[in-house]
Amino acid sequence: MKQMKIEGRNILRGTIKISGAKNSAVALVPASLLCDEKVVIDNVPNISDIEALNEIMIYLGAKIKRDGDLMEIDASGIENKEIPENISRKLRASYYFMSALLGKYKRVSMYFPGGCNIGARPIDQTLKGFKALGATVIEEGNKYTVFADKLVGSHVYLDMPSVGATINTMLAAVRAEGETIIENAAREPEIVNVATFLNNMGAKITGAGTSEIRIIGVERLGSCFTEVIPDRIEAGTYVIAGALMGDNLRIENIIPEHIENLLFKLKEMGIKMTIGRDYVCVSRTDNIKPINIKTLGYPGFPTDLQQPITTLLLTCNGESLIEETIWENRFQNVEYLNKMGANITLIDNRRIKIKGPTKLKGCEVKATDLRAGACMILAGLIAEGTTIITDVGHILRGYEKIVEKLQGVGAKIVLEEI
Repeated sequence: MKQMKIEGRNILRGTIKISGAKNSAVALVPASLLCDEKVVIDNVPNISDIEALNEIMIYLGAKIKRDGDLMEIDASGIENKEIPENISRKLRASYYFMSALLGKYKRVSMYFPGGCNIGARPIDQTLKGFKALGATVIEEGNKYTVFADKLVGSHVYLDMPSVGATINTMLAAVRAEGETIIENAAREPEIVNVATFLNNMGAKITGAGTSEIRIIGVERLGSCFTEVIPDRIEAGTYVIAGALMGDNLRIENIIPEHIENLLFKLKEMGIKMTIGRDYVCVSRTDNIKPINIKTLGYPGFPTDLQQPITTLLLTCNGESLIEETIWENRFQNVEYLNKMGANITLIDNRRIKIKGPTKLKGCEVKATDLRAGACMILAGLIAEGTTIITDVGHILRGYEKIVEKLQGVGAKIVLEEI
């Protein structure tokens, strides 16, 4: 068991380099199973979610070599066997194995995936995609068996633009017969990254990044190289850190267009920033304005930055409102912010009201999920005294070397065994 200890109120100066995107990498690794040869993926973040995926890969018989950020995967000799619950439940992204194995072998058996407890996380839209391609789905408690004599391209309309369902339908369809059209597809950059990887293998996918994706099935996929895009959520988290305690803090190796909605909101608040081709420099700014935020699918304000930006809104002069439209249980951080001295009112499970400015005092708090954990780190950076964060395993799932990166720019933060 580990905890983080933060001594607050230290100015952040220097440069933070952003790692590969967690939400891309966790789909790219299972997608490699569709290939009949070796693939190489660069810029893979060193996070516990990747370790959990690799455990499943090795269980299936894949050969993995890792050298820093570079990962070579040979899945040519894997065995399509049932993925047990003790490894599938470690992360949400394990359900990408469901679509990859179904696409390659026309049969898969595994247990319902795990992940952060941020609300109901059904996979009904993923299963809708499988059924549209001709698969039969059998549910036995938490266990799913999905099979088909053959997968045939079809027209799939998603009831909501789900990232997971969009990627899962793509993975299942790339080796199906004929053409598949996904309507109301999610548009996130991570989907484009996955589609590019599949196309590099020989898939025929067009429209990724738009609300309509077309896939013409192919018989086999071959060796290729791809690179994980920079993590826009990690980038946004550190930009917010700079807005809180930065002195010309430089966040580099980013794609500013991927966090455009965040940058617009920071400009609306009056935050001092310089935006370059692949970097943002940001400084702490006095007398910032309150704003309202509503989370939406890309290119709207990302739900994964809703909890981190809550800490920044505590420093505004006035009242801010956040409406969370994606997950119904994503305000678990509020209890702990209020414990530190925040003035946040829970209107209902979708809306909170934040009155600022308030001064935070360090105390013991909990990382209830990945992005709530990032929120608590940001709170610790601006709080007076010492903040101790428990359950930090959630944070390590998605932020590569977060302690080292913050230490490198002046934060007094340590990771301790307890």
